[in-house]
Amino acid sequence: MGIKEQASEVKKAQVFLGAISLKIRNKALENISRVMKIRKDEIIQANKLDMEKAEKENLSAPLLKRLKFEEDKIDEVCSGMESLIGLSDPVGQTILARELDKDLELYQVSCPIGVIGMIFESRPDALVQIATLCLKSGNGVILKGGSEASNTNRILTKLIGEATVAAGIPQGWIQLAETRQDVSEMLDMEDRIDLLIPRGSNSFVKYIMKNTSIPVMGHADGICHLFVDESADIPMAVELTDDSKTQYVAVCNALETLLVEKSAASEFLPKMKERLESKNVELRGCNVTRTFIDVKPANEEDWSTEYLDYILSVKVVDSMDSAIEHINKYGSGHTDAIVSSNTGKAEKFMNLVDSADVFWNCSTRFSDGFRYGLGAEVGVSTNKIHARGPVGLEGLVIYKWRLKGNGHKVADYSSGSSKFTHKIINKEYKSLN
Repeated sequence: MGIKEQASEVKKAQVFLGAISLKIRNKALENISRVMKIRKDEIIQANKLDMEKAEKENLSAPLLKRLKFEEDKIDEVCSGMESLIGLSDPVGQTILARELDKDLELYQVSCPIGVIGMIFESRPDALVQIATLCLKSGNGVILKGGSEASNTNRILTKLIGEATVAAGIPQGWIQLAETRQDVSEMLDMEDRIDLLIPRGSNSFVKYIMKNTSIPVMGHADGICHLFVDESADIPMAVELTDDSKTQYVAVCNALETLLVEKSAASEFLPKMKERLESKNVELRGCNVTRTFIDVKPANEEDWSTEYLDYILSVKVVDSMDSAIEHINKYGSGHTDAIVSSNTGKAEKFMNLVDSADVFWNCSTRFSDGFRYGLGAEVGVSTNKIHARGPVGLEGLVIYKWRLKGNGHKVADYSSGSSKFTHKIINKEYKSLN
């Protein structure tokens, strides 16, 4: 079956999936978790084949880390599914209820987007997270993972499809695309795909955005900052720098640039250097930074680089205003944090930094759908429409306007014989069944 036929299958199935009860959708999620645990040896064996091939092809260490999908990762995604099952139904929620006139009631009700086209790199766990979020929110999905994870992606898609059909989900709601040609064809399927979510390099995401008329949601780089101001608790600042950078370096919410207010530099930088170098982090500093600690010089390119590795650029700034200016110039609008004991400065920082996620006195690594309680995520959006930040269930639904009347005609309001009340009512939309 070609990608166009696959997309048609998804679209056909999604019409019915969007109307299926929460009970059946949750049962399908339970089935996926159960089947993955029962057949984990098959999944691990498929992933082993991908890992062996990737190592022969000398894939980078960050990509290899993302590709690995063993028992701990399987347990993690299954735990995520349990969390997802516990979340309320995102579909059919009343957003607004308004009486236009007596017995003429308007409801704004959440509904699935439709068919999601998801293009991502070597992260089999992402495939499971994306598929299960789409299922819970009533969306069909076409998944295009990296070729380096082809064996793992195939077995996961197969198991998810079988487990969900057994629970009563329409067959064909999930499909796997496997070639670059498939991606090219997907870009021209505005009649079959409602939303594209690419996860990959900056150049790849920009290419997708420029070459399709389908709405695109996502982010390119994750150039995240931590700013240590003059009032910061120094031990806390060291801990948060360490966690933001080294807890997991190969992810979009890892710290890439550390900004330090000059008056805090002499006390903070040596302690930070000792901690991060003990974790084998290569530090690159501006000229002012290098007057406080002995590190490699940073250049202009470092400020706009997403390393995804044990490398951190460090810049000493004169003030918080300078830090904010730097972040808004070089950042990617993903996640930026301040360490400060001054609530006024922290509030100003979070107001003026133009990013999807702004934090005070906590690690940038908290920028994550699972940690937000969203039931994992399909990605992080730096868009300024629809969804922003980690995109979980609420970012995978839109809404319909439903109007219930009793023979009401517009002509009566044009003539003046009837008048609108436009009164907000505290009422949930109820199914007509």
